[in-house]
Amino acid sequence: MYKEIKKSVKKRIKESIVIGLFLMMSLSGCISEDESKELVIATYDIYGLSEEMIEEFENQTGISVSMIKLDDAGSVLDYLIKNKGTNDIDLAIGLDNTYLSTAIQQGVLTNHTASNLGEISQVALGPYNGQLAVPFDMGYVCLNYDNNLVDGKNMSVPTSLWDLTEEEWRGKVVIPSPQTSSPGRAFMLATMDYFTSETDRSDTSQFESWWSAMKNNDVIITSGWTEAYEMYYSGGYGETTEGYIGSAHITVSYCHSPGVEAWYSGSNITKSSSLDIPMASFFQVEYISSVMGGDVESSALFIEYLLSEEVNSKMPEQNQMYSVLEGNDLPETSGYLFHSIIPEQPSNLSMSEIGDNIESWLQLWNSAMI
Repeated sequence: MYKEIKKSVKKRIKESIVIGLFLMMSLSGCISEDESKELVIATYDIYGLSEEMIEEFENQTGISVSMIKLDDAGSVLDYLIKNKGTNDIDLAIGLDNTYLSTAIQQGVLTNHTASNLGEISQVALGPYNGQLAVPFDMGYVCLNYDNNLVDGKNMSVPTSLWDLTEEEWRGKVVIPSPQTSSPGRAFMLATMDYFTSETDRSDTSQFESWWSAMKNNDVIITSGWTEAYEMYYSGGYGETTEGYIGSAHITVSYCHSPGVEAWYSGSNITKSSSLDIPMASFFQVEYISSVMGGDVESSALFIEYLLSEEVNSKMPEQNQMYSVLEGNDLPETSGYLFHSIIPEQPSNLSMSEIGDNIESWLQLWNSAMI
């Protein structure tokens, strides 16, 4: 009898220990999961996403951030498509209005739940105003030229895109590829608007002829903006960059890039100017989006953080782009605002039109450049 009681007590003790261990493991598992909550962000190397900014978000929320840094906006889109359904990515930063339609069509984004957003300007909401993406910076893409050389004496200032096909400009123009670069894609789209009719895009002969003429005039095509601006463009800050060539006197950049140059110099001086040719510029908006299958709750916190007045108002200094919040402009310090222009007549291609035609237009561009 004693043996049976002893056996019963031992059994109960063992069961209690097992239950206790199970509860402890479950509890510690919950705590561990909560403490190690992670937000995975797919983006390219955006200046504004500094280590200090990320650390501040982590300190405020207790959520750790893991960054998947890709080459450019096109790489971000490709990564989202390739990893669709894996639930490995929570947030995408850097898709712009030349890529967003494709991302939406591919079903890689989901509605965000962010609510505590700053007052976003109607200008920023112009290309897209929905729950699948929130604008966080913006700017106009246009041609920049070296005004030390393109001064009307050494070289003439172009007044039309056809001027760039003249012998004077042989090998002197550098353009990022629209297949791999968002500024390059934006400029290509502007040329589509420039050379076709708004009411009938079917006649693309002038578009194809111009790009073919540029190819025959030894236009330099690079994989991205950085290579074009820092290595080939003579009007920017590339002189201090390793591998600098400086053989091109016109490049695709932003209409406020000369302002950035002046601001960085700290002396209100720049040798770069923006070329305002009607219909040859493009209004670009960059977006932050919750990714399908990701942590929407944590994503919402980061969206709210990026759109807060404290963070977004610093976009001109931190990311060299315009803030999207109402009432914010470029700083006047060191000629930033003074040397920046807003084009009078930018391209007016809608995002839906871009989404419907971008693949066929890229094929036309590629054929013209062969």
